[in-house]
Amino acid sequence: MDTINQSATRPRVFLGILFALGASHLLNDTIQSLIPAVYPILQRDFALDLAQIGIITLTFQLAGSLLQPLVGLYTDRHPLPYSTVIGLAFSLGGVVWLAYAHSYGQILFAVTLIGIGSSVFHPEATRSARHASGGRQGLAQGIFQVGGQLGGALGPLLAALIIVPRGQASLSWFAAMALLAMVLMGWTARHHATIRSHFMTAHTTGSGGHPDRSPYPREIVARGLVVLSVLMFSKLAYLESFRSFYTFYLIDRFDVSIPQSQMMLFVFFIASAVGVLLGGIVGDRIGRYRIIWISILGPLPFTLLLPYADLFWTGALTVLINLVMASAFASIMIYAMDLVPHRIGLIGGLFYGLNFGLSGIAAALLGIWADSVGIETVYVMCSFLPLVGLLTFLLPRLEARR
Repeated sequence: MDTINQSATRPRVFLGILFALGASHLLNDTIQSLIPAVYPILQRDFALDLAQIGIITLTFQLAGSLLQPLVGLYTDRHPLPYSTVIGLAFSLGGVVWLAYAHSYGQILFAVTLIGIGSSVFHPEATRSARHASGGRQGLAQGIFQVGGQLGGALGPLLAALIIVPRGQASLSWFAAMALLAMVLMGWTARHHATIRSHFMTAHTTGSGGHPDRSPYPREIVARGLVVLSVLMFSKLAYLESFRSFYTFYLIDRFDVSIPQSQMMLFVFFIASAVGVLLGGIVGDRIGRYRIIWISILGPLPFTLLLPYADLFWTGALTVLINLVMASAFASIMIYAMDLVPHRIGLIGGLFYGLNFGLSGIAAALLGIWADSVGIETVYVMCSFLPLVGLLTFLLPRLEARR
């Protein structure tokens, strides 16, 4: 009888929903990743300097960050499962506008639309992934986030294969991706009530607690969120130096072609995608705290070596750095969700939004800095950013407290 009762209350993993969410995340982030992927083309066609490139990133990231916490906070109280479809409609308009932009101002407007789309998409999609996880949060966040990472990887590849030979106007072809993502998110929204009801029932009866209350004191929650935000920002600031300037670094230092630099950027994103998925799965087994430590300090020797490596070892070190560094993304998100399980939308908004906005500010500053001291010097200084990971000492040990 006990076995039957346990089976009845055992959380169910909605794999179909998770894969649909992951696929939508892939399509959404492919559109986003086209922005830095076409920077060399925009620089050539519009005679932009690196500071202006950084401003494009800043505009996109701010548009994609300022609304996210507010959207997440609102949907925590009033769930809007179809809001993801609306967000993707903004991205659809943005990618078409970018395809036919004829001035720097129009470029900024187009990336603003794409950023707004991202800000509306992520909070509700993050909540859906948690509800569909069946308690396997690392797996769920791994599938959801690896979709975004693969989308980030596809942007440079598609830019090299399609946009470089055919020109800026070919960006309009990628409107089909936004349309497909809208269909997928419309399908998942239809199942919102089912997965949420199952999640609430399983966690209330199975854990003896309520999934909409925090089990930790307010000071523990505040300290944990501040430390996690700083750790996430340090990672994203370093990764932003790759997203926005890696192609320029490769072209400037090794004299590679634009397609070659974009292929190496594609490899960088693939390594991040693998790291996200592995980090989520392994985190379910050994704990989030250990994964965060490994991903924080693990890349440091490689980041310090990178500015002095030749082309081959630059590629190899890039893979190692991002494989290890990306492994903490799922664990940081889940750690934050465990601190405040009643504010999943807000957590999604903060960690997909606010920190990406801060990394956009970092990109603008790096662009200005690169114009004055050179892109290679910027990479030397950024190599020390993983030292911020020592702040992991300040994280509360949730497993021990439970």
